[in-house]
Amino acid sequence: MCDNSFNLMRFHIYSVYLVIILFLAGCKETEVAPVKSINLTPNQHLLFGNPSGATIDEANANNYLLQKPQYVLSYSRDRGIPNWVSWHVSKEWLGSAPRQDDFRADNSLPANWYKVTATSYSGSGFDRGHNVPSADRTSSAENNSATFMMTNMIPQAPKNNQETWANLEDYTRDLVQAGNEVYVIMGSYGVGGTGTNGKKQTIDKGRVTVPTQIWKVLVVLPEGNDDLNRINSTTRIIAVDTPNNNTVRADWGTYRTSIDVIEKNTGYDLLTSLSPQLQSVLESKVDSGPTQ
Repeated sequence: MCDNSFNLMRFHIYSVYLVIILFLAGCKETEVAPVKSINLTPNQHLLFGNPSGATIDEANANNYLLQKPQYVLSYSRDRGIPNWVSWHVSKEWLGSAPRQDDFRADNSLPANWYKVTATSYSGSGFDRGHNVPSADRTSSAENNSATFMMTNMIPQAPKNNQETWANLEDYTRDLVQAGNEVYVIMGSYGVGGTGTNGKKQTIDKGRVTVPTQIWKVLVVLPEGNDDLNRINSTTRIIAVDTPNNNTVRADWGTYRTSIDVIEKNTGYDLLTSLSPQLQSVLESKVDSGPTQ
């Protein structure tokens, strides 16, 4: 009789524990809200297409595709710089992570290729100019660090980098903070630019080409979803093409041009994800909107 009572009491205790556990599990499931996170895939960075048809093929050494969670680029082994870099800027990418300043070689390049190092630009008179700015990737230290790969750099005239380009980069983030998201494609072309030590065609013993011109295209959209299908003939397109020298003006707005002109100068085909009709309208426009 005592044994039966004891077993019955133990059964009731286990039953109560089970009910409590199930209740807490149910509460946890209903109370945890979904957390919005960044889609760390290259797809968002190539929303408008691959401008040069870059591929992941070592034989395609001067149009080699590098896909990173933070951006996508076409790299030229012989020039030692990217042909173009494409990335998305939205509030999810912006935060309070500090600037990492960890410039370094990109070991994701094929093993037998020369890799530009953190000191390759030393004494050249040119800045290690970011394509994807450090300040566009402050959501985490890891994302910020990714912008310091030397495959994301070009030899950039200090005034161009620190004034003209910095002003355009600040304006891009201002657009995002004002409720927009921006798709950016940046590149360079030509041989020979002028830094603080005068004009040079190459640096790093000829292994890094100094570009003549630096360009950028911004596609500006209000925050939202299904971005590609929200593009229309009134979408703001900002195309800029600046000389890579130290006499460049700080006001990037004076260098506005059309995508058509950039395509002619580079041989690239931008915005290929859009219909030919819409491309024709948008790529012929020269922006006249505000610059700050």
